[in-house]
Amino acid sequence: MSDLTYAIGDVHGCADALIRLLDRIDWHARGRAAAIVCLGDYVDRGPDSAGVIRILRARQAASHGRMICLRGNHEQMMLDAHRDARDAPAWLANGGIETLRSFGAADAGALPDDVLAWMSGLPTVHEDAGRYYVHAGFRPGYRGVDPNVTARLWIREPFLASNYDFGKHVVHGHTPQRSGRPDARSFRTNLDTACVYGQVLTAGVFTTARPGPVEFLQTPRDPPQMSDRSDRP
Repeated sequence: MSDLTYAIGDVHGCADALIRLLDRIDWHARGRAAAIVCLGDYVDRGPDSAGVIRILRARQAASHGRMICLRGNHEQMMLDAHRDARDAPAWLANGGIETLRSFGAADAGALPDDVLAWMSGLPTVHEDAGRYYVHAGFRPGYRGVDPNVTARLWIREPFLASNYDFGKHVVHGHTPQRSGRPDARSFRTNLDTACVYGQVLTAGVFTTARPGPVEFLQTPRDPPQMSDRSDRP
């Protein structure tokens, strides 16, 4: 892996913001070899989940292994809805309707097979010399990578309230920061800066200098892409 890593927070169908942020990353890297870790939640709520997936897959294919896309809870809900119709209402209520519209699909059973196969193969955690990257977080008390995949995809508390040292800095998303500012703490950094709610898409910049971020790259603020519902997962 590169000495320079960019981690991207929750995209949620905001394809235009993703394009702008990747352009900023390319400019910032200035030709240096760099890794990019995407923290999950590419789909749902925003207007162009299909476009986000196309961008990520194309970029990943050309990255020579330097772009890692993790699975988030919204990818998991989408997969669950495809596999079992009984899981579809929960997904649709949490942004799945917008995702179906972007793919031109009538229901979860009509989603493209290649997209579903790609999502199914996404890891739920990534590790480098200084950090763990995960969508939601880990359970405090489990030093190192939490073996519980459900926690990796869904946890908020007690992870967010803890000051637990997991052995490496934990880089995550999942919990939107409505201020548009990332939440950087001693042992973790939250990069979900509520892009789909009209805030910004954020990339944390990480080097070998220290475990935590050395700076942040962000897109300009956009109008909200969905109704502002704070009770959704």
